[in-house]
Formats: sequence, C-alpha cells, structure tokens
Amino acid sequence: MKRPRILLVDDIPEIIQYCTDLLKKDCEVVGTASSGEAAIKAIAVTAPDVIVLDISMPGLTGIEVAKRLRRTGCPTPIVFLSADDLLAGAALNAGGSAYVSKALIDSDLRLAISEVLAGRRFVSRQSDNR
Repeated sequence: MKRPRILLVDDIPEIIQYCTDLLKKDCEVVGTASSGEAAIKAIAVTAPDVIVLDISMPGLTGIEVAKRLRRTGCPTPIVFLSADDLLAGAALNAGGSAYVSKALIDSDLRLAISEVLAGRRFVSRQSDNR
C-alpha cells in the first residue's frame, strides 16, 4: 500500500519535528512549512495527499489558508491541529476534514489521517486542556 504524502504546517519547530517522528513509519512527510504563506507555496510544490495544518499561526492563520485553498478548488484533505478545542467547529467550517487537539496528537493524528483518506471526518474528543 502506498504511504500517504503529508505536508506539515506549524509555527512551532518542535511540533513539526514531533509530528514528523510520529508519522515517519506510516507516512511520507513531503514537506514542512512554518507559516500560512509558506504553506500555500509548499502545497503547490509538494502536492500532498493530506495537509496537517496548525490553526493559530501569526500572519495567515490555518483557517485562512483552508478558506483560500477551498476557494481555489484544492480538494486536499486538511487535518487541523490546535491547542484550543473551541476552534474545532471553525476549522471544519473553513474546509477542514479533521481536527486534532495538540494534547491528543499521540493517539489521534495517525487515526485522523487514515479517516480523511477514507473520505470521513474526524474530531478529537475534547481534551482536558482548556
């Protein structure tokens, strides 16, 4: 089975590294970006199967990136990451396919990617981290 190609976007380098380490066994991380602007460019270059996108970034937020992608017709599933579970609804409304709480990355990120690749939505249960 082909390993899914993932683009990781987060403004915190440690999160990018953590997610890369977590996913490297099952997925191919084809690129990373640390801002919304860089994400837009990286998506065009890497053509990922799934975008793992932080919601809260300075400048162009993850939600703004998703809205821009959807307006241009980009169908790539987006798995949103955030430490603020109250943003899950806004993320899905912006065109996200999944929401993963940063507090639950270990248990939920790979599952969310599998679900969106199967055409389903995924939302982390609310963490106790509010």
